[in-house]
Amino acid sequence: MTDDESVCTVEVDAVVVGAGPAGCMLSHLLARSGVETILLERQSSLDREFHGYAFQPSALRLFNDIDLVEDVLALNHAEITQFGVDLYGHTRTLIDFTTLPAPHDFVLSIEQPPLLRLLVDATKRFETFEFRNAMPVQDLIVEDGTVVGVRATDREANKAVEVRAQVVVGADGRFSTVRSVADIDPGLFETDFQVVWLKVPSTVPHETQVRINEHGQVLYFGLGTDLQLGWLIPKGTYPAIREAGIESFRERIAAVDPRLRDGLASVTSFNDCSLLNVAPGLSDGWVRDGLVLIGDAAHVASPVAGQGNALAIQDAAVLHSIVVRALDRTAGVLSAQDLRPYVQRRCPAVQRVVNAQLLGHRAISALVHHGNDVPDIMKRGILRTLLTLAGTDPIMSRTRRLIAFGPDSVRVETELFE
Repeated sequence: MTDDESVCTVEVDAVVVGAGPAGCMLSHLLARSGVETILLERQSSLDREFHGYAFQPSALRLFNDIDLVEDVLALNHAEITQFGVDLYGHTRTLIDFTTLPAPHDFVLSIEQPPLLRLLVDATKRFETFEFRNAMPVQDLIVEDGTVVGVRATDREANKAVEVRAQVVVGADGRFSTVRSVADIDPGLFETDFQVVWLKVPSTVPHETQVRINEHGQVLYFGLGTDLQLGWLIPKGTYPAIREAGIESFRERIAAVDPRLRDGLASVTSFNDCSLLNVAPGLSDGWVRDGLVLIGDAAHVASPVAGQGNALAIQDAAVLHSIVVRALDRTAGVLSAQDLRPYVQRRCPAVQRVVNAQLLGHRAISALVHHGNDVPDIMKRGILRTLLTLAGTDPIMSRTRRLIAFGPDSVRVETELFE
């Protein structure tokens, strides 16, 4: 590290921007493989609100690969064994994860902050790792068309920082600064509905589910003693919902599921809610000379089937082995060609998941915008028929496998650990 009066310069092998699931997992794998890694997080604390709570069986398998699954499961969490839909009072299990081989036979529902702290603390054991929070990245350092580092601000020291590295990893989520300053289009698809997220004390069973009836559509995610709710609304209608007041808001959700009424009493203002644009996307290019994007920075996830966290952790596992081997071959900045195998492996898998999510989006959009245009008796018959078809093998088997492990069976190459 060198200092002058205005800028502190740090030199490492890899700088990872963003301490979400992708960034924390990748930093752990790289540091454990002897790669000098610094993880930069713009917020001063990991105790912030995240919208992704589901970690598919593929994520559990990767945590097991690095001997952390028992520590993860010691945290407060819920285990989702089935994915059920309540359709006009008729309940059907669409996916039963218990038919998968144990111990990866459930979806983990967990608050992200304690999980991320666990990963960061486990990585701090390695001398090759440094974690710097309260350090937002503002720009990339580019020389002769090659990314050679990032410019950031140490807010605690009130000082500019330059971090130079052989590879810069943008893992800073759906609103990625790294992607933005690199002028990479997030490639978002158009959607005509949004989700209002809110957390309430649990008043229904802890399982991920969807309830659909004449009053609307609600998603459920168990979180220990709490329940995360997603209320689907037509895009652009949230201002009118806020204008009608919080009591009307609570009543409209309770109309979909009266069991939620007591828990909704804890929602006293719209400050307890957040609006999520659910459009998935595939960024226009994931790698450049010296730069690579992973997780939501590379492919913005939709909440449909809760795939985002698993995709991000899979990205980290694949990129880990590619970066470690590339660094063994070169002392300079990693080129786009060095990083291309990551894209070649992960892009087709992510594209397949996004295509499946878009099918789900079209079905949801039809319900949100046109559900009231179809007589209830006809709508119930059509939807129940579709659910029956979706719940049959081999459709269920393929869907269960896709959601649980994705189209790419990723494992951590632990032989690269030092």
